[in-house]
Amino acid sequence: MKWIKVGAFLVMVGFLVGVAAWMHPFGVPWASEMDDYFIANAQVEAGANNVVTSVVFDYRGFDTLGEATVLLCAVVGVALVLRRTRR
Repeated sequence: MKWIKVGAFLVMVGFLVGVAAWMHPFGVPWASEMDDYFIANAQVEAGANNVVTSVVFDYRGFDTLGEATVLLCAVVGVALVLRRTRR
């Protein structure tokens, strides 16, 4: 039983070291055609001066609406669970 735990620990450490060695370096962006497209066309297509705003509200509007809906449901659920009832 002890050797199984040691083996599992060594496999996990090996996995974590492998993932750390395989990770992309921090601060070095991936080359992306989509980024260049957004930077070049965001103001013309979305009418926003800020590229981040145009991506969040115009290009990914439905995704943002879905995230806001999930957040609202989570807050309402927590409020219902933690509310105090009068007796």
